[in-house]
Amino acid sequence: MDHLALTPELILQAYANGVFPMAEGRDDDEIFWVDPRARGIIPLDGFHISRSLAKVIRSGHFRVTFNQDFEGVMEGCADRDETWINDTIFELYGALHDMGFGHSLEIWQGERLVGGTYGLTLGTAFFGESMFSRAPNASKVALAYMVARLNRTGFTLFDTQFLTPHLASLGGIEIPRAKYRELLRNALQAQADITALARELTPQDVLQDSGQMS
Repeated sequence: MDHLALTPELILQAYANGVFPMAEGRDDDEIFWVDPRARGIIPLDGFHISRSLAKVIRSGHFRVTFNQDFEGVMEGCADRDETWINDTIFELYGALHDMGFGHSLEIWQGERLVGGTYGLTLGTAFFGESMFSRAPNASKVALAYMVARLNRTGFTLFDTQFLTPHLASLGGIEIPRAKYRELLRNALQAQADITALARELTPQDVLQDSGQMS
């Protein structure tokens, strides 16, 4: 694909049709479209918080912010041996953030960014792109806060693209492409605003909103 033809608007159109872009690696200029036969999602009423994770959330060990360092979260997600986030994707998703479609949730220890997740919103769908962790449980806390925010702002679909063991341990599942397309169509028929919280979430909010605890 000619990356010069890849625009933020084209990316939004692709997500609305169930596909998303990736690169083979950080230094690969080529972008390709992905349309998995089995799609990973986190059911918003089925996020799993273990007792140990609940203890971490209650402890206030981390400071949680929203949309405070989108670039830093993307950089954290790309800071690994193998990544599909190349310069083109970095620039385009930064533009989508500036346009109000890209959002990040940050996890801090003091002034150090130690975890987070980011993605795009369309209708009542949140398309989770990636997450990272530089401290134990940081990415799990990020997902817990993101699920609570999505629930409280009217979202119906949390797309994780693929299912990893990490996501499965938190309640993530795989669904067939046809089922995903059905959920996506429904999600695009309504609107939600991920920023529309009356106040920032507390640990108690996150634990209260969890669909499953053990």
